[in-house]
Amino acid sequence: MTVPTDPPRGVSRRSFLKGSAIAGIATTGLTAAAAAPREAQSFGPGEHEISLSVNGTARKLTVETRTTLLDALRNRLDLTGAKQICDRGSCGGCTVLLDGQPVNSCLLLALDAVGHAVTTVESLGTGDTPHPLVQSFVACDALQCGYCTPGMVMSSLACLQQRGQPTREQMRRDLSGNLCRCGTYGRIFAAIERTAQGGGK
Repeated sequence: MTVPTDPPRGVSRRSFLKGSAIAGIATTGLTAAAAAPREAQSFGPGEHEISLSVNGTARKLTVETRTTLLDALRNRLDLTGAKQICDRGSCGGCTVLLDGQPVNSCLLLALDAVGHAVTTVESLGTGDTPHPLVQSFVACDALQCGYCTPGMVMSSLACLQQRGQPTREQMRRDLSGNLCRCGTYGRIFAAIERTAQGGGK
Protein backbone atom coordinates (compact mmCIF):
# COMPACT_ATOMS: atom_id res chain seq x y z
CA MET A 1 0.00 0.00 0.00
CA THR A 2 1.42 3.35 -1.07
CA VAL A 3 1.18 6.16 1.41
CA PRO A 4 0.51 9.50 -0.32
CA THR A 5 2.98 12.24 0.50
CA ASP A 6 2.46 15.96 0.46
CA PRO A 7 4.09 17.88 -2.42
CA PRO A 8 7.40 19.53 -1.40
CA ARG A 9 7.03 22.98 0.02
CA GLY A 10 9.14 26.03 -0.92
CA VAL A 11 12.54 25.62 -2.58
CA SER A 12 14.81 22.69 -2.00
CA ARG A 13 18.41 23.23 -0.94
CA ARG A 14 19.64 21.99 -4.31
CA SER A 15 17.30 24.32 -6.26
CA PHE A 16 18.33 27.27 -4.11
CA LEU A 17 22.04 26.67 -4.69
CA LYS A 18 21.53 26.20 -8.43
CA GLY A 19 19.50 29.42 -8.67
CA SER A 20 22.10 31.37 -6.69
CA ALA A 21 24.88 30.18 -8.96
CA ILE A 22 22.99 31.18 -12.10
CA ALA A 23 22.13 34.61 -10.64
CA GLY A 24 25.75 35.13 -9.65
CA ILE A 25 26.99 34.31 -13.13
CA ALA A 26 24.43 36.65 -14.69
CA THR A 27 25.34 39.49 -12.30
CA THR A 28 29.05 38.99 -12.94
CA GLY A 29 28.44 39.13 -16.67
CA LEU A 30 26.47 42.37 -16.40
CA THR A 31 29.13 43.95 -14.17
CA ALA A 32 31.91 42.93 -16.53
CA ALA A 33 30.00 44.32 -19.49
CA ALA A 34 29.43 47.62 -17.68
CA ALA A 35 33.06 47.90 -16.59
CA ALA A 36 34.53 46.93 -19.95
CA PRO A 37 36.48 49.89 -21.37
CA ARG A 38 35.40 51.40 -24.62
CA GLU A 39 37.31 50.21 -27.62
CA ALA A 40 40.14 52.60 -28.35
CA GLN A 41 39.77 54.65 -31.48
CA SER A 42 42.34 53.59 -34.01
CA PHE A 43 43.90 55.69 -36.73
CA GLY A 44 45.55 54.27 -39.79
CA PRO A 45 48.44 55.82 -41.69
CA GLY A 46 48.00 59.16 -43.39
CA GLU A 47 46.51 62.42 -42.17
CA HIS A 48 43.49 62.84 -39.91
CA GLU A 49 41.44 65.89 -38.99
CA ILE A 50 41.23 66.43 -35.24
CA SER A 51 40.10 69.14 -32.86
CA LEU A 52 42.28 70.29 -29.98
CA SER A 53 41.19 72.49 -27.09
CA VAL A 54 44.07 74.96 -26.88
CA ASN A 55 43.94 77.87 -24.43
CA GLY A 56 40.18 77.51 -24.14
CA THR A 57 39.50 77.51 -27.89
CA ALA A 58 38.69 74.53 -30.12
CA ARG A 59 41.22 74.40 -32.94
CA LYS A 60 40.79 72.10 -35.93
CA LEU A 61 43.87 70.81 -37.69
CA THR A 62 45.08 67.95 -39.83
CA VAL A 63 47.88 65.78 -38.50
CA GLU A 64 49.56 62.48 -39.24
CA THR A 65 49.39 59.78 -36.60
CA ARG A 66 53.08 60.33 -35.79
CA THR A 67 52.72 64.12 -35.25
CA THR A 68 53.70 65.19 -31.75
CA LEU A 69 51.73 67.78 -29.84
CA LEU A 70 54.76 70.07 -30.02
CA ASP A 71 54.87 69.87 -33.82
CA ALA A 72 51.11 70.41 -34.02
CA LEU A 73 51.31 73.52 -31.86
CA ARG A 74 54.32 75.04 -33.60
CA ASN A 75 53.85 74.00 -37.22
CA ARG A 76 50.07 73.71 -37.56
CA LEU A 77 48.70 76.24 -35.08
CA ASP A 78 51.58 78.78 -35.16
CA LEU A 79 51.96 78.67 -31.36
CA THR A 80 55.74 78.83 -31.09
CA GLY A 81 56.10 79.50 -27.36
CA ALA A 82 56.91 75.88 -26.55
CA LYS A 83 60.46 75.35 -27.75
CA GLN A 84 61.85 72.36 -29.63
CA ILE A 85 65.25 71.92 -28.00
CA CYS A 86 66.26 68.36 -27.11
CA ASP A 87 63.17 66.71 -28.66
CA ARG A 88 63.49 63.80 -26.22
CA GLY A 89 61.85 65.04 -23.01
CA SER A 90 65.11 65.92 -21.26
CA CYS A 91 65.09 69.71 -21.05
CA GLY A 92 61.48 70.80 -20.41
CA GLY A 93 61.64 73.60 -23.01
CA CYS A 94 58.47 72.27 -24.65
CA THR A 95 56.41 72.09 -21.44
CA VAL A 96 52.68 72.79 -21.76
CA LEU A 97 49.84 71.97 -19.40
CA LEU A 98 47.48 69.11 -20.19
CA ASP A 99 44.40 69.32 -17.96
CA GLY A 100 46.52 71.42 -15.62
CA GLN A 101 49.43 68.96 -15.45
CA PRO A 102 52.83 69.82 -17.00
CA VAL A 103 53.83 67.53 -19.87
CA ASN A 104 56.63 67.42 -22.40
CA SER A 105 54.78 68.12 -25.63
CA CYS A 106 57.62 66.60 -27.67
CA LEU A 107 56.79 63.17 -26.18
CA LEU A 108 53.00 63.33 -26.54
CA LEU A 109 51.20 62.59 -29.79
CA ALA A 110 48.74 65.23 -30.93
CA LEU A 111 46.08 62.50 -31.22
CA ASP A 112 46.51 61.72 -27.51
CA ALA A 113 45.68 65.32 -26.60
CA VAL A 114 42.22 65.13 -28.18
CA GLY A 115 39.56 65.60 -25.49
CA HIS A 116 41.98 67.29 -23.07
CA ALA A 117 42.60 70.95 -22.27
CA VAL A 118 45.96 72.15 -23.59
CA THR A 119 47.40 75.35 -22.10
CA THR A 120 50.43 77.03 -23.65
CA VAL A 121 52.53 80.01 -22.57
CA GLU A 122 50.68 82.19 -25.10
CA SER A 123 47.63 82.13 -22.82
CA LEU A 124 49.54 84.12 -20.18
CA GLY A 125 50.19 87.12 -22.38
CA THR A 126 46.73 87.90 -23.70
CA GLY A 127 45.14 91.27 -23.06
CA ASP A 128 46.79 94.48 -21.90
CA THR A 129 48.23 93.05 -18.68
CA PRO A 130 50.46 89.94 -18.65
CA HIS A 131 49.88 87.19 -16.13
CA PRO A 132 51.31 87.98 -12.65
CA LEU A 133 53.81 85.14 -13.03
CA VAL A 134 55.14 86.66 -16.25
CA GLN A 135 55.45 90.02 -14.51
CA SER A 136 57.34 88.36 -11.65
CA PHE A 137 59.77 86.68 -14.06
CA VAL A 138 60.56 90.12 -15.47
CA ALA A 139 60.73 91.86 -12.08
CA CYS A 140 63.06 89.20 -10.66
CA ASP A 141 65.22 89.08 -13.79
CA ALA A 142 64.55 85.34 -13.91
CA LEU A 143 65.79 84.87 -17.47
CA GLN A 144 68.94 85.48 -19.45
CA CYS A 145 68.97 83.90 -22.90
CA GLY A 146 65.25 83.20 -22.46
CA TYR A 147 65.15 80.01 -24.50
CA CYS A 148 64.03 77.85 -21.58
CA THR A 149 61.71 80.51 -20.20
CA PRO A 150 58.37 79.36 -21.74
CA GLY A 151 58.79 75.85 -20.31
CA MET A 152 59.96 77.24 -16.97
CA VAL A 153 56.96 79.55 -16.79
CA MET A 154 54.51 76.70 -17.48
CA SER A 155 56.09 74.39 -14.90
CA SER A 156 56.13 77.28 -12.41
CA LEU A 157 52.46 77.96 -13.13
CA ALA A 158 51.56 74.33 -12.44
CA CYS A 159 53.58 74.49 -9.21
CA LEU A 160 51.65 77.57 -8.07
CA GLN A 161 48.26 76.19 -9.08
CA GLN A 162 48.80 72.90 -7.30
CA ARG A 163 50.58 74.14 -4.16
CA GLY A 164 49.52 77.75 -3.61
CA GLN A 165 52.48 78.69 -1.38
CA PRO A 166 55.21 76.25 -2.45
CA THR A 167 58.39 75.83 -0.45
CA ARG A 168 61.80 76.00 -2.11
CA GLU A 169 62.09 72.21 -1.88
CA GLN A 170 58.71 71.80 -3.62
CA MET A 171 59.81 74.24 -6.32
CA ARG A 172 62.99 72.26 -6.91
CA ARG A 173 60.98 69.06 -7.22
CA ASP A 174 58.34 70.53 -9.54
CA LEU A 175 60.88 72.21 -11.82
CA SER A 176 63.40 69.36 -11.80
CA GLY A 177 62.50 68.47 -15.38
CA ASN A 178 63.36 71.95 -16.69
CA LEU A 179 66.96 72.83 -17.50
CA CYS A 180 68.37 76.35 -17.53
CA ARG A 181 71.83 76.57 -19.02
CA CYS A 182 72.17 80.12 -17.71
CA GLY A 183 71.66 78.88 -14.14
CA THR A 184 69.02 81.40 -13.03
CA TYR A 185 67.19 78.91 -10.81
CA GLY A 186 67.41 81.12 -7.72
CA ARG A 187 65.73 84.01 -9.52
CA ILE A 188 63.08 81.70 -10.94
CA PHE A 189 62.26 80.52 -7.42
CA ALA A 190 62.11 84.16 -6.31
CA ALA A 191 59.64 84.87 -9.13
CA ILE A 192 57.42 82.00 -7.99
CA GLU A 193 57.53 83.27 -4.41
CA ARG A 194 56.74 86.82 -5.52
CA THR A 195 53.69 85.58 -7.46
CA ALA A 196 52.52 83.42 -4.56
CA GLN A 197 52.69 86.47 -2.29
CA GLY A 198 50.56 88.55 -4.65
CA GLY A 199 53.31 90.22 -6.62
CA GLY A 200 52.52 91.41 -10.11
CA LYS A 201 48.83 91.95 -9.49
